[in-house]
Amino acid sequence: MDAAAKPPLVRALWGATHPGPTLVVTVLSLALGLAAGVEPGRLALLVIAVFAGQVSVGLSNDAIDGARDAAVGRSDKPIAGGAITPERALGVAVASALLAVLLSVPLGPGLVAAHAVALASAWAYNAGLKSTPVSIVPFVLSFGLFPSFATLSLASPALAAPWASLAGATLGAAVHLTNVVRDLDDDRRTGVRGLPHRLGARVSVVLAAVGVVAGAVAVLIGTDATVLGAIFFTAVVAVAATAVVLVLVRAPGRAVFQLTMLAALLLAAQLVVT
Repeated sequence: MDAAAKPPLVRALWGATHPGPTLVVTVLSLALGLAAGVEPGRLALLVIAVFAGQVSVGLSNDAIDGARDAAVGRSDKPIAGGAITPERALGVAVASALLAVLLSVPLGPGLVAAHAVALASAWAYNAGLKSTPVSIVPFVLSFGLFPSFATLSLASPALAAPWASLAGATLGAAVHLTNVVRDLDDDRRTGVRGLPHRLGARVSVVLAAVGVVAGAVAVLIGTDATVLGAIFFTAVVAVAATAVVLVLVRAPGRAVFQLTMLAALLLAAQLVVT
């Protein structure tokens, strides 16, 4: 890329963090913290720590995949497009991961341990697990721990309820199975063969939808029945069922991907409001 056409460093770094997922997970940590009743000062630390962690995960992913992204013409990505070097992005990613753990320290050893395990799991995925049959494991582990971030940040820390952890794990599985579907062809060209690649797009979407519904059932059973909870549960089931029907009657396309991700977001909202 011509030097004059390069975006500013900060903008290039931000573009390589996977801004959408980074912001979604950060906002979800805020919502879960508010729902759990985390004190404002502790909640601020939690949210900033989660944000730093997500920045590290996104940057490390693009830094490690820079050559592969360039090979398939992903010039929209700052590293593949030459706006920032992989080495610089990886350096910032490491610093962000350390910052995330350090920010977790004042909130207690439980959160430090949970956050460190979740980050290590995500980095392991980026570093090579994405190309194995167990590519789904880091998502199940990290998202399964995620509801506990809020409860471990309380003055009297505790792990989240099992139903919340199960919902988080199924959400993570759905995110992985669905998100990869968009890039199956590019991934195959560059040698990436994770679980969704081995299952194929249609099976991956069906499993993602079933997983989201299972998570919604866990939340519904594990909490006191409320009108709002029932509404979100119904919405999750309806959207997931629509995605399954579409993927069974025609080739998986953008609409199926969007519907499955919408079902996952509705599950996250159900988890927060209940």
